[in-house]
Amino acid sequence: MQLQDFVINDIQPLKITDKISDLQLLFNQLTYSHIPITNEDIYVGCISETDAHCFDGTKTIQDCKYTIDGFFVRPTTDWLDVLEAFAQNDSNIMPILDENNKYTGYYELNDIMHLFNETPFFAEPGGIIVIEKGINDYSFSEICQIVESNDAKLLGAFISKMESDLVRITVKIGNTSLNEIIQTFRRYSYIIVSGHEDDSYIESLKERSKYLNKYLNM
Repeated sequence: MQLQDFVINDIQPLKITDKISDLQLLFNQLTYSHIPITNEDIYVGCISETDAHCFDGTKTIQDCKYTIDGFFVRPTTDWLDVLEAFAQNDSNIMPILDENNKYTGYYELNDIMHLFNETPFFAEPGGIIVIEKGINDYSFSEICQIVESNDAKLLGAFISKMESDLVRITVKIGNTSLNEIIQTFRRYSYIIVSGHEDDSYIESLKERSKYLNKYLNM
């Protein structure tokens, strides 16, 4: 997926010498969770809205620099890694830095989520199987082999739950009968949590954002 079309440049980072009151005012005008901060045009990190409103507005950002989080991505970062960066930093804005660590813009979470919704996992018709197996026993190559041995196409799979000794995997399969595939999973000692032959299941999940929330862990 091409991400360059989603780079946004409408926010100029604040300088580390700016006042906290400037930061607070900017947050009041925007809906972003973080604001980028620079020092002599070099990116140093982001301050969260929660932290910004905890400080005396007369102080400078420099006085509160210990709260700055240095997360960012590069223009070459894959979209899945960008999505992971959003999740790990509980942010809805992701700064983009060039090879010299200069700020070049940012991604907005909603745009990256839109890309995720356009993947075949969500966009293509098909059925969903949710399976479980021991955390040391499952294999994605085995899951692919099970699906393809039944002359079906695998549209996507991801780990939707992981516990100490058990992993749950959500699998989407192209339009085909799921019954034989389910029986094959059982022969390979997978527990069938659920199997759905129509898209009403995944549509309801999309509406409630459960898949996305589980993936992002937010």
